[in-house]
Amino acid sequence: MTIAKKLAREELVDMVPYQSARRLYAGGSEFSSKIWLNANEASGSGTYQVNSDCINRYPDFQPDNLINAYSEYTGLNNSNILATRGADEGIELLIRTFCKAYQDSILICPPTYGMYAISAENHGANIIKVPLIAETSQLDLTALKAQVGKVKVVFLCSPGNPTGNLLTEDSIKSALDMFGDSAIVVVDEAYIEFSPENTAIKWLEQYPQLVVLRTLSKAFALAGLRCGFTLANADIIEMLSKVIAPYPISAPVAEIASSVLSAQGLEQVSIRVKETNLLREQLSTWLQAQSWCQKVYPSDANFVLFKTTNPETKAFIFNCLEQQGILIRDQSKQLQLADCLRISIGSERELSILKQTIANAINNKLKEEK
Repeated sequence: MTIAKKLAREELVDMVPYQSARRLYAGGSEFSSKIWLNANEASGSGTYQVNSDCINRYPDFQPDNLINAYSEYTGLNNSNILATRGADEGIELLIRTFCKAYQDSILICPPTYGMYAISAENHGANIIKVPLIAETSQLDLTALKAQVGKVKVVFLCSPGNPTGNLLTEDSIKSALDMFGDSAIVVVDEAYIEFSPENTAIKWLEQYPQLVVLRTLSKAFALAGLRCGFTLANADIIEMLSKVIAPYPISAPVAEIASSVLSAQGLEQVSIRVKETNLLREQLSTWLQAQSWCQKVYPSDANFVLFKTTNPETKAFIFNCLEQQGILIRDQSKQLQLADCLRISIGSERELSILKQTIANAINNKLKEEK
């Protein structure tokens, strides 16, 4: 036994880490030659300039330029905003702040984002699962009510990942009402820019237990920057600020993120969102017309989840794309998602290549079977 395994917490030795899209496929020399449609990133890259005059100094704990810019963007006070290293750090902070290790529990609604459970496991928090209603991918409110008083943090994802759909406003409000002051209710809005009118931040004053997670990784096309935000009442932000690292946001990150939150930057985000939503609808329509596609899930995000007709077809579609350097995400191991694959909305050219690659592979297979 190595010293690492000998001295590490026992539960970590056999724990399986979160398999991010980039971790599954290391970049290396083939990075630029692949078509990446597996991580819900924006296609293309922006042009940014960074001032390095003060790079020898530690950054501010919460850089004024960044917080002010996000405050203007959301209409929230600075005291309601905490900038983090992606929304993932916000998830970790909430669990560390409100859950006692090996005593308290979080609640998740699978199929959902995997980092809620991983962060809880890392902290020693228990995980209670209340699956979404399979037919609608909506909250099971009756099952949720049975867990009131048993959990400290409830994670809701809207639009959901990997399902892509919005939770209804009534169901989110019902969850907030039923958990009251017994649990923090977190609404993860990583994809909300693709349906901004459905944000929960308008309820922050009404529900002091509400926390909203945001990121610049999706619609803002800044996944490599690792910048996110936790939005909540000032008391919650104050508690999280006691737990977070002293310098969570580097000066270059704050500078680039602030520029993208400017009027000119937000105009580009708006254009990107409109293009993405159009391409998403076109991809959904195309998938619905394919004989090997059994179901296309409704999406309000920058990806489309679909169910193939059987495991063999799922594997065939996934593998034929992978062989051509086109990477999508296999979600078939998730609860309720047998034989399901997820395609991120890349550029029009990338999606065109994907469609043609699948069509060619299917045609060749049919010829071989004759």
